[in-house]
Amino acid sequence: MATHDPELRKELDATLQTRKELGPAYESELVESFLEKLDESVERRVRRQLAEQQLHVARGARPPHTAQSGNSDFWERFGVAALSLVLAVPLSAIAVSSAELPGLVVCWAGIAAVNAVHSVGIRRLLRRRDERRGGEWV
Repeated sequence: MATHDPELRKELDATLQTRKELGPAYESELVESFLEKLDESVERRVRRQLAEQQLHVARGARPPHTAQSGNSDFWERFGVAALSLVLAVPLSAIAVSSAELPGLVVCWAGIAAVNAVHSVGIRRLLRRRDERRGGEWV
C-alpha cells in the first residue's frame, strides 16, 4: 500500500501486527479502529486543503490546481472542437454539392479558422486575466 502519510502507514503496520498476535477473533474491532483513524486522517487532509483554498481566495487569487481550474478550459476547447466536427459533415456535403472541390476547401478552411481563432482568443483572455491579477498563478 503506497501512502503519503507516514503516521497512517505506521498505524496500518501496527494493526496488522496486532491482528497476527491476537488472531482473527479481534479482526473486526481492529479493522474498525483502523478505519476510524483513516477517516480522521482524510478529514484532517480535507480541512487543510480547504483552509489553503480559502486563504488563496481571501488573497484574491483562484485556488491552485482545483478540479475546476484546468478542466473548464479543456472542456470548452473540447466542446468547440467537437461541435466543429459535427457541423463539418453537413457543411462539407453542402459545399461539395454547391461548388465541388473548391467549396470543400473553403468550407474546411473556415472550420480550421474558427478553431484557430477560438484557441488564440482563449489564450489571450487567460493572459489578460493573469496580467490583471499581477501575474499570480491561476
